[in-house]
Amino acid sequence: MANKHVLVLGAGQLARMMSLAGAPLNINISAFDVSSEKIVHPLTQNIIGHGLNNAIAKADVITAEFEHIPHSILDICQQSGKFRPTTQAIKAGGDRRIEKQLLDDAKVANAKYAVITNRAEFDDAITSVGLPMVLKTALGGYDGKGQWRLKSTTDIDATWSESQQSLSDTPHQAIVAEEFVPFQREVSLIGARRVNGEMAVYPLTENVHVDGVLSLSIAIDESELQQQAAKMFQAISDKLNYVGVLAIEFFDVNGKLLVNEIAPRVHNSGHWTQQGAEVCQFENHLRAVCDMPLGSTKAIRHAAMINILGQDTLPKEILAMPNCHIHWYGKEKRAGRKMGHINVCGNTQGELDKALKELVAILDESEFPELKQHINQR
Repeated sequence: MANKHVLVLGAGQLARMMSLAGAPLNINISAFDVSSEKIVHPLTQNIIGHGLNNAIAKADVITAEFEHIPHSILDICQQSGKFRPTTQAIKAGGDRRIEKQLLDDAKVANAKYAVITNRAEFDDAITSVGLPMVLKTALGGYDGKGQWRLKSTTDIDATWSESQQSLSDTPHQAIVAEEFVPFQREVSLIGARRVNGEMAVYPLTENVHVDGVLSLSIAIDESELQQQAAKMFQAISDKLNYVGVLAIEFFDVNGKLLVNEIAPRVHNSGHWTQQGAEVCQFENHLRAVCDMPLGSTKAIRHAAMINILGQDTLPKEILAMPNCHIHWYGKEKRAGRKMGHINVCGNTQGELDKALKELVAILDESEFPELKQHINQR
């Protein structure tokens, strides 16, 4: 099989894991740091070149590991004819206005919303969307940042004052006001789509967030929800003529799914596939963008993923646990930063639950807040 060279826009942990997954298939990865314009090796972070045009010239395929990429860079990549999925998909992932319009065009259920750029539109949104509602910046904002919750009329002026600051700080910014959805849980679906429309989806994942940041993802087997999610995945990916791995986050509202947001890339909630699926999300993304047959998305064991946030060490006892796999990202320690993750597996759901409880008994509870409580309630 001929070597393929894939250029990833972004030089973080997702490019790193793509590189690890691509090596057995003779797929070589280089990463383009969009802030420095340096071309780096995704594992060593050594500089191997400079400039976007040089990076594009050496690549067979271009893809992305995150959404917040300057449109000028996306447009150059699109002109090369090598970029997958599409720049429109990346722009939708990075701008809630485009994303909401996409969801409406694909006719998939999502929360009622309004777009706000001034006080008059803010006041109109209070009437049309209703209270309580959630305000989110259209550009930027992730892991709970750039969001406000407006619960009562007494907080209207204070909330407007806070959100208005974001409008003035960022060019072309807007606020998307969404109705507050009283959901039971958050779930996500990771799927892959080829150029010819071939599609494969992984089992749904139930997600637990702490302070707006993903803490725990557990693969679940619920056929009715799975069917709903797969139909929505097909509608969105077909609308975008998508190529690659796409993640969709949902609210589960009494057994009915509403799309919360999309991520046009490999996704944190799909890391469990490294040990829990026949072919992981990183390999399937590369297979899709390189127009190779997709690998099986079948779960081969029960699996869960725990994020390591702001810590660069773990108790050594974890290495002795047969059902645990640690994945470090090689990052410099910083409070709240995603430093790595732990995949936990079991041949049965009971084995997985037992392994999770053994793990949280070893972890420092102060470094993994609310995790022990959630796992012990399972």
